[in-house]
Amino acid sequence: MSSEIKPACKLPRLLQGYQPRPCSIVSVGSYVPERVVTNADLETMVDTSDEWITSRTGIKERRLAAANEFTSDLAAKAAKRAMEKGGITGDQIDLIIVATITPDMLFPSTACLVQQKIGAGRCAAFDLEAACSGFIYGLEIAQQFIMSGTFKTVLVIGAEKLSTIIDWKDRNTCVLFGDGAGAAILQSRPDQHGLITSTLGADGGKAELLSMPAGGSRCPATAESLSSGLHYLRMDGKETFKSAVNAMVSAAQECLRRCGLDISEIKCVIPHQANLRIIDAVSDRLGAKPEQVFINLHRYGNTSAASVAIALDEAVSEGRVKRGDLILMVVFGAGLTWGAAVIEW
Repeated sequence: MSSEIKPACKLPRLLQGYQPRPCSIVSVGSYVPERVVTNADLETMVDTSDEWITSRTGIKERRLAAANEFTSDLAAKAAKRAMEKGGITGDQIDLIIVATITPDMLFPSTACLVQQKIGAGRCAAFDLEAACSGFIYGLEIAQQFIMSGTFKTVLVIGAEKLSTIIDWKDRNTCVLFGDGAGAAILQSRPDQHGLITSTLGADGGKAELLSMPAGGSRCPATAESLSSGLHYLRMDGKETFKSAVNAMVSAAQECLRRCGLDISEIKCVIPHQANLRIIDAVSDRLGAKPEQVFINLHRYGNTSAASVAIALDEAVSEGRVKRGDLILMVVFGAGLTWGAAVIEW
């Protein structure tokens, strides 16, 4: 056997002294459609009332996109606002991630359509589907690309036109949802920690609690599936509520534990805007004070992947958070999926 010492692999030498780059949200933007549908409007459509909706959900109104306004349009408008605020041009964007459960079409991706609408050249682009958790999932994916040095500027968008998958004769679901989009631009900002930590999770064993049965390969579009209403969103409200509270609290506590933070050190808690009872239950179990929790649910309803993205933009615009403040975002959605993130603004 030869006693010759072989040279060490080059890869470890390349990684010597490597430090992941910090990743921050440098700007945010959002867009909601002009049409406002109030609870009073819904009273003329289904057997419901403003009192019934408000007492059970906290929602007073929601926005619905026009017939010729698609998810990619909502996403592009939110993206352009984030780009304007951050002084970012289309040719600076290296990657677009669109989180949505209501893409313009199954393919091509909505992200590719957004790329064309915002003039982002030939950057990489793809969609991700984690329902209401999609924006947090997207932030974590974006961070990995930036920390590794693969990309410098990543655009993450949560966008939904949920009005297209809602049964407007079902009072248990049609009162809950709305359309809209929120966007964030991420870059490395050496003087800020930015995205400090996140935790993501899923439980496919509870997938049937919140789903749209038809439209995929399991149940393609047929006259029978359409007549059966299988292309509409379906939800087991009671079980989804319990799962949402438990998962959101656990995810938020895990993020705080990893950072060594107490909830009192968080300037702004931004929960998924699905139901005021869920938000109150999560806030109580976390020990968050009412003034810490940002809520815009009453104006927009549940906009799924766009929910916390829109809320983050509004919280920043309203001065609820300033440079250096800590933000806790926590979400839950179909899948079942959940996630939380601690951000230094």
